[in-house]
Amino acid sequence: MGVDVLTFGCRLNIHESEVIRRDAAAAGLSDTAIFNTCAVTGEAVRQARQAIRKLRRERPDTHIVVTGCAAQTEAETFSAMPEVDRVVGNEEKLKPETWTRQEKIAVGDIMAAKEIALPVIDTIEGYTRAFVQVQNGCDHRCTFCIIPYGRGNSRSMSMDDVVSQVRKLVTSGYREVVLTGVDITSYGSNLPGAPKLGKLVKQILNAVPELERLRLSSIDLVEADADLLDALGEEARLMPHLHLSLQSGDDLILKRMKRRHLRADAIAFCDQVRRLRPDVVFGGDIIAGFPTETEEMFTRSLDLVAECGLTHLHVFPFSARPGTPAARMPQVSGGVIKERARRLREKGDEALRRHLDGEVGRRRRVLTEMGGIGRTEHFTQVKLPAPTARGLMLDLSFAGHDGRQLIVA
Repeated sequence: MGVDVLTFGCRLNIHESEVIRRDAAAAGLSDTAIFNTCAVTGEAVRQARQAIRKLRRERPDTHIVVTGCAAQTEAETFSAMPEVDRVVGNEEKLKPETWTRQEKIAVGDIMAAKEIALPVIDTIEGYTRAFVQVQNGCDHRCTFCIIPYGRGNSRSMSMDDVVSQVRKLVTSGYREVVLTGVDITSYGSNLPGAPKLGKLVKQILNAVPELERLRLSSIDLVEADADLLDALGEEARLMPHLHLSLQSGDDLILKRMKRRHLRADAIAFCDQVRRLRPDVVFGGDIIAGFPTETEEMFTRSLDLVAECGLTHLHVFPFSARPGTPAARMPQVSGGVIKERARRLREKGDEALRRHLDGEVGRRRRVLTEMGGIGRTEHFTQVKLPAPTARGLMLDLSFAGHDGRQLIVA
C-alpha cells in the first residue's frame, strides 16, 4: 500500500495534509501512515495517541510518522512511543525534502518561521469544499492556548498566491472555497502594504468570478476590517455565516484569558453585521470552566448565546495545557467543567432548533457533500434524499428537521 494521511483538528491541517500526501508519495514512501495531529486540547492529543496505538495493533509493519501541532509541542512524548517511527515538525512537514530523509526527530524552531510557501494543489481528497490556507501562526498569547507554540508567529500568503490557489481549485471543479488559518483576521500584517482580510476577499471574488461560494473559517471580531464588513454586506458570493472566536461571555474571564474584546464588543459586532447582512448566521467557540469561572460568570456565557444570536455553537470543556498561564491559575473542578459544558451544549441545541424551525418551508441553495448531507449558504446541515451525488448545487425546500439537520420536502 501507499501513503495514508490521517488528519486531526482544524481545517488548516486538512489543507496541509493534501500537501503532505502529495510530497510523501512523490518521495516514494510506501506502507506509511502519517498522523497530522492537533494540540488545541489535552483530549485532542490523547485521541491522537490512542489512534496511533490502534493502527500499530492493526498494521504492525506500517511505518508510522507523527506530525502537526502535537508533534511540534510534544516531540519527545511522541518519539518515546514505541509505535512511532518518526516525528516531524509543523514547518518541516511542508518541505518536500523532509519526506526523502529518515531521521527519528525532524522538529525545528517554529518561532523562526517567517513566511508561507505552499505549493498550489488542485484537489483535497475526500472533501467537497476546498480549504485554502491564507495565513498561519498567531501573534497573540491567549492564556489558555498552546497553538502559537505549535504554529509560530503570524505570517500570510501573498494575495496573488491565494488567488492562484483558489483559481486552480475552482478549475478542478470545487464550487465552494473556505479561507482558513490560525488567525485569519490578522491576514497581511507581514506583507508589503499590510493588506487586510477584506481586501483579500474582494480580490478573490473579483479575480475568480467562476467561484460560486466563498466562506470564512473562525474570525476574531476585533480584527474585522472595513472592507470585510463591506464585502459581507455587498457580496452575495461571500456566505452569510461567520464563526466567532468568543470563548466567554464574562468580561473578567475574557481579561484573564487575555482576549482583546469584551462582552459588549461581541454583541455590538453581531448587531452591526446583521444590519449589513440581515440573514447572517453566527457560530461561536465558548470555553466552559475556565480557571476562576464562577457560576455567575458562566451564566453570562450562557446568556451570550441569545444576546449574540448564535446558531452553531462549539463548546470546549476547559483543558489545561502545560506551559500556558491558565494551567497555573486556580482550576475549576472537572465535574463542574463537564456539567457546564453540558448546559452550554443544551443551550446551543436549543438555538439550533430555533434556527431550523425558521428554515422549514424555505428554499435554499444546497451544496451536496459526502455521507448523504449538504450545506446551505448558512452552513446549515441538510439530510439529502439518497442517493445524491456529491458536489452538486441544488435548490431545495425543507419540510422539517430532526433537531440537527433540515429534511428536504
